[in-house]
Amino acid sequence: MLFKLAFRNILRNRRRSVMSVGAIAVGAIAMVLFGGFIAGIILGVQTDTVRRAGHLAIYRNGFFTFGSGNPAAWGMPGYRDILDLVKQDPVLAPLTTVVTPTVSLFGIAGNFSVEASRTFMGTGVVPHDRDTMRRWNPYKLAYNNTADAGLDDADPTKGVVGTGLARILGLCESLNLGNCPPPLPRETAEAPIAADIAALAASEKAEAAAPDMLPRIDLLAATAAGAPNVISMRVSRADRQGVKELDDAFVLMHFDLAQQLLYGRAEKRAIAIVLQLHATSDLAIARARLTELIRARNLDLEVRDFGEIFPYYGQVTGMFAAIFTFIAVIMAVIVLFTVINTMGMSVMERTTEIGTARAIGLRRSGIRRQFLLEGWILGAIGATIGIVTGLLMALLVNRAGLTWLPPGQSAPSPLAVITNNMWHLHLAIWLGLMAATTLAALIPANRAARLPVVDALRHV
Repeated sequence: MLFKLAFRNILRNRRRSVMSVGAIAVGAIAMVLFGGFIAGIILGVQTDTVRRAGHLAIYRNGFFTFGSGNPAAWGMPGYRDILDLVKQDPVLAPLTTVVTPTVSLFGIAGNFSVEASRTFMGTGVVPHDRDTMRRWNPYKLAYNNTADAGLDDADPTKGVVGTGLARILGLCESLNLGNCPPPLPRETAEAPIAADIAALAASEKAEAAAPDMLPRIDLLAATAAGAPNVISMRVSRADRQGVKELDDAFVLMHFDLAQQLLYGRAEKRAIAIVLQLHATSDLAIARARLTELIRARNLDLEVRDFGEIFPYYGQVTGMFAAIFTFIAVIMAVIVLFTVINTMGMSVMERTTEIGTARAIGLRRSGIRRQFLLEGWILGAIGATIGIVTGLLMALLVNRAGLTWLPPGQSAPSPLAVITNNMWHLHLAIWLGLMAATTLAALIPANRAARLPVVDALRHV
């Protein structure tokens, strides 16, 4: 009976109730759409990061803090034994998609035919492992890029550079790059450095051109012993990177070629062993197991996850979480004042009725429950309508074919509002709005319950 009376009281002034329900619904729609959009961004950043760098990486102890200055000195001897240990572990094997070694290095890249050179940041990868990692997409996000990394397992001389580096080294024409200005005149280019690299390369490689006539660049780096070493790399293509500084220095090469450049004729090592898991939810289990294996065998190694390796992931997640919280608070305040106004007007219009109910024996708690229930019903109706409408609008947005350029990306991505497996967010929105409307109804409900009976009966 109390619920029936509360529902009828809401229908007394339908225009005011509709406005209140509309305000609640708009708040729910905004939070459903923005929450789904943020979820899409976070999952997209996570997917892109894991596809490039995996979930976990094993380094020599101390490399993460000091190793960037001299990666060669922090290589892992006997890395193949560590690879076998991880791949054959009964706990880790079912969790992992890829376990692969990588090499990080830096040096100078030169194209002596145009007398141009530039410092580079290189990564050596196993091509088929890299291609497998690039197919990781458990959230079924729309990605336009293919799994081909541009490398070849059978040909370690092939590599990929950033479009900025290709432009600097004068590879635009040979790689068929568009919107690429011609290289600088030779007299203004870095001729001495390029000439030195070319001279050193000539003593290390045959000068015969490759059958497919891919453009060549020479890469100069210091070995682990400190001696200069140079190799020649055939550039199969140029890929645009999302950050200009990286685009102007990016080199991706075969793992064997990177080892040859970094260690020369010395013992070949890996800088890191990367693990990509089937699901990010297994990250804690896999990390704990790796730590256990390292401690059990007293290995001088450390384990880092992708959030530590790429701090921007946590920064992006924290930033959008703060934005969503801010918008949710604004929506809650709007709903709060709308319901307070609606219920306050209802109390004023029903003052005589409240006095009559109190006169025939209804307690103050009964008056309070009635108005709280009315606020609860307003919140339930508005939140339900808003969430359903928000889901329908999200479906329209996802099918509209809209795109945007996320931070750190080089190509536009579909603008997606995630709705699948988001029931926890929708439930939180529904409960939050109902809590806000019930709380808003508490103020006018207390005022109604405290009205003196005599004053309420003679109210006009």
